[in-house]
Amino acid sequence: MLAVFRIIAMAVFIVMSFLAGLVLCIFKPFHRNNVHIVASWFGKMARIVGVKVVITKSPELKDVGPVMYVANHQNNYDLFTLPGAVPENTVSMGKKSLIWIPFFGQLYWLSGNILIDRGNRSKAVGTLSKAASKIKEQGLSVWMFPEGTRSYGRGLLPFKTGAFHTALNAGVPIVPVCMNSTHRLIKLNRWDNGTIFIDMLPPIKLDENVSAREHAESTHRLMAERIAKLDEKVREVNGKLA
Repeated sequence: MLAVFRIIAMAVFIVMSFLAGLVLCIFKPFHRNNVHIVASWFGKMARIVGVKVVITKSPELKDVGPVMYVANHQNNYDLFTLPGAVPENTVSMGKKSLIWIPFFGQLYWLSGNILIDRGNRSKAVGTLSKAASKIKEQGLSVWMFPEGTRSYGRGLLPFKTGAFHTALNAGVPIVPVCMNSTHRLIKLNRWDNGTIFIDMLPPIKLDENVSAREHAESTHRLMAERIAKLDEKVREVNGKLA
C-alpha cells in the first residue's frame, strides 16, 4: 500500500512540477537559474521515497565560478536524490532524444539545458563546443554524467571523454560529485530507506598537456574510491537497510 501511495505521489508531483516548470520557462526561457530552481523542487521529493539526503560540499567550492560537474548516474531514483546538489548558474547536458518525452523534454529544453546528438559524431562535437562557449561567455557551469548511462548496480562505469574535452576547451576545472551506491537501497514498500550521501569534491584543475582520456581515467579512479568510502559510511549509518 505504501508503494502505491508513493508511486501516485511521485506521478502527481512530476506532472505538476513539469507544468509549473513550463510556466516558469515560458516567462523566463533559457534563464541561467531555471535548472537550479526546478532541480530544487525535485530534491525536496527525496523524503517521499523515504530517504534523507546529506550533501557535503568542499569549502573550495565557495565562489568557485564556472566549472564542469561530473556525477555518477545509477537509476531512476537519481531524479529525486541528485537534484538537491545542483548549484545555481548550472545547466546540464543530455541526449537530444529527451526532447520528445512529453512535458519533460520540453521543460528540459526550455530550462536552458544543452541537448547532444550522440548518434552523430560531428554534431556531438559541435554541441560540446557550444557548451564550452556557454561556460566561457555566460559564466555558466555544466553538469554531466560521464558514464553516459545509468549503471543499475554495475558499479562506476567507464567514463566517456566529452565532459573533459569541454572542460579543457573552456579552461575550467572539473568538480566530481559522488553519491553512494543506491542499487537495491530504496524500496518503495519500506517506510524508512535510510540516508544517502552526496559528496561534492574540491575542483580539479586540468592540465592542458594531459589528454582528456587520461583526465577521465584519473577522475574515475578518484570517484570510485570516494564512492567506496561512502558505501562504507552508508552501511554504518543505515545498518541492515544497506
